[in-house]
Amino acid sequence: MAKETVKIPDLGGGDVDVIEVCVKVGDVVAKEDSLVVLESDKASMEIPSPQAGKVLSISIKEGATVSEGDVILELEVEGDTAADNSEEPAPAKAEPAEAAAPVATETETETASSKGEKPASGGLKRETIKVPDIGGGDGIEVIEVCIAEGDEVSEGDSLVVLESDKASMEIPSPHSGKIVSVAIKVGDNAKQGTVIAEIEYQSSAAQSAPEDAVAAPEKPAQTAEKPAAAASSPAPATKPSEQRVAPTVVSHADVYAGPAVRKLAREFGLELEQLSGTGPRGRILKEDLQQYVKDLAAGKSSGKAATISAIPDIDFSQFGEIDVQATTKLHKLTAANMHRSWVNLPHVTQFDEVDISELEDFRANLKKEGEQRGVKLTPLPFLLKAAALALRNYPKVNASLSGDGESMIFKKYINIGIAVDTPAGLVVPVIRDVDKKSLWELAAESAELAQKAKDRKLKPADMQGGCFTISSLGSIGGMGFTPIINAPEVAIMGVSKLAVKPQWNGSEFIPRKMLPVSLSYDHRALNGVDAGQFFTFMGELLTDIRRLLL
Repeated sequence: MAKETVKIPDLGGGDVDVIEVCVKVGDVVAKEDSLVVLESDKASMEIPSPQAGKVLSISIKEGATVSEGDVILELEVEGDTAADNSEEPAPAKAEPAEAAAPVATETETETASSKGEKPASGGLKRETIKVPDIGGGDGIEVIEVCIAEGDEVSEGDSLVVLESDKASMEIPSPHSGKIVSVAIKVGDNAKQGTVIAEIEYQSSAAQSAPEDAVAAPEKPAQTAEKPAAAASSPAPATKPSEQRVAPTVVSHADVYAGPAVRKLAREFGLELEQLSGTGPRGRILKEDLQQYVKDLAAGKSSGKAATISAIPDIDFSQFGEIDVQATTKLHKLTAANMHRSWVNLPHVTQFDEVDISELEDFRANLKKEGEQRGVKLTPLPFLLKAAALALRNYPKVNASLSGDGESMIFKKYINIGIAVDTPAGLVVPVIRDVDKKSLWELAAESAELAQKAKDRKLKPADMQGGCFTISSLGSIGGMGFTPIINAPEVAIMGVSKLAVKPQWNGSEFIPRKMLPVSLSYDHRALNGVDAGQFFTFMGELLTDIRRLLL
């Protein structure tokens, strides 16, 4: 057995961050297994294991900053391979300009005639940008071209995005300038040396042109000697740990994003899984991240939040006999509206019980008059009248938030919706000007709208313009429920089954008719105090209906 020290290879200069340590002491790794993941502003790099073996110690940790030559870990390997390699003469270090730079260096820039660069007038230079060393291979696919002819780019802006089966990298611009031409397109196969584009930029050395002109004759000769020397002798063997590592995009939870986007997301403290990408193949762009942050600041929810953790399809027939029936259009529409409201509105629900004993006695006394009028007087008209008066006294509940959340819209009219269950699904017809109508008028109109709903004769206008909604389970049952707000309204009242309960009057328990009620409200528009005052006032009106006259 032998030991081998694995170090950070040549990454093209500069310090990089350790964003993930993929192994721990005692792990047995295979050759090419990832040991750590490093990330700079432009790329993420996985450092592979040079040998199969066992991890004896680890010298770096997540969050550390490292550079070429820093020790990653110590590996126990079979045989004396490590020892043999360590006795080899140290290979000559490759020219940084050719080994790591993604673009032409200053020396290459000054030898424009040998590199295809063209001088431009007025201190401008042109440079041909080529694909840098991408870790070998016959070529990888161009999945995105981020520029077009005539575009102005800044140094570091992405020019193209390349992707293989296991890696993806952005090629940044070496200068700030203007794209003169683009020589690559989506779908092309690129490899080291493939021309990407030609850029025209302002040369910082323009003012020292006389000195450059004097030195120019010597530099081409010096530059020409380097390729010749390289061609005359074979490249020395290097350890696997010293070979150039191809930049890759690290994928967490199948998120498709480049390293610059990932770094920006970490700075913002955001999880990329929360975002939807608008780039090719769903790739998350910087613009997506910026828009997401703007939406958060404006109080808007992301589009992806509504589709997070989708319920998977299940073949229920494997458990027994089933009957599949298509849902109605109305059912689908209601489901979509309820889901949108639940996802976008912060719901708070308050529960209470209202003593409506006197109301019920009064309603029973009106039964004969109702038969003469041909109208059945249910508790609903009383609820409508109480809600109308409460909405008038507490205008915050009779309001809506503007789409951008910047203002409240207060309504001078009082229209109240009533939830009606039909064979096709739930609908909410709206009774207009409730505050201006009598109990008998409300009883007749609510019965008429309910029948039209069941007969599917409601018009779109019959279900628009509501300020507040009442959803009553009537005699169905239940001690309370959480109704979902009918946006853009800011509150909804739920009514459950009436029950006779003992109530203490100060000297004894007496039976009283108690009505369970609930109020769900949008906490963006209403505070607990606003909703509590509204709900308490409405309960007082129902307890003593004489207050409806005040």
